[in-house]
Amino acid sequence: MEKERHVLVIFPHPDDEAFGVSGTISLHIDNGTPVTYACLTLGEMGRNMGNPPFATRETLPKIRKEELEEAARVLGIQDLRMLGYRDKTVEFEDEEKLANRLGVIIGETNPSLIITFYPGYAVHPDHDATGAAVIRAVKELPADKRPKVHCVAFSNNCEEEIGQADIVNDVSAVADRKVAAIKAHASQTQLMAANMEESIKKQEPEVLARMYKERFWTYKF
Repeated sequence: MEKERHVLVIFPHPDDEAFGVSGTISLHIDNGTPVTYACLTLGEMGRNMGNPPFATRETLPKIRKEELEEAARVLGIQDLRMLGYRDKTVEFEDEEKLANRLGVIIGETNPSLIITFYPGYAVHPDHDATGAAVIRAVKELPADKRPKVHCVAFSNNCEEEIGQADIVNDVSAVADRKVAAIKAHASQTQLMAANMEESIKKQEPEVLARMYKERFWTYKF
């Protein structure tokens, strides 16, 4: 993995970082690279309330905030920024204003790498809107000042339309931290995490592939 100056992760929801990029984050931190995570919402419209339920619609935002803080602690992220947008409404934000706000964070952190969702190929409207605003913000920079942008994509048609991922990180060495980050988001992942740990113990190939390999597409400007 290439040594970066600073990595900026921009996702809309708590737990977005855990599933797809927490291993990569851990490897960068182990490599001495500072990581900033800008999370747009608190996921207050999440469907799950724990299993068995331990949250209500009213308490879920506070609980998900605490879960996000715990996931950041587990991964070693020291710069966590919660931007205060409302869950499931990012797609309705003014894209220019959102891009300008993200541009300020990019200017403050001066990353050599940004990790976000690939707009149009990330399934959830908030995912796509976040990725689009990040790309817009980076496009505003002079070409020779732009950081690399590694995008997460997982729609059914992504490989047909944008090709194979050009970055595949083996994160097996930090899989324990990835599991811990997923488990930190207990309100959303409690049952899933238990099943996942059992599958890892059984060495099920599909689960191991998802856990140990993290894929990214380098955005071509």
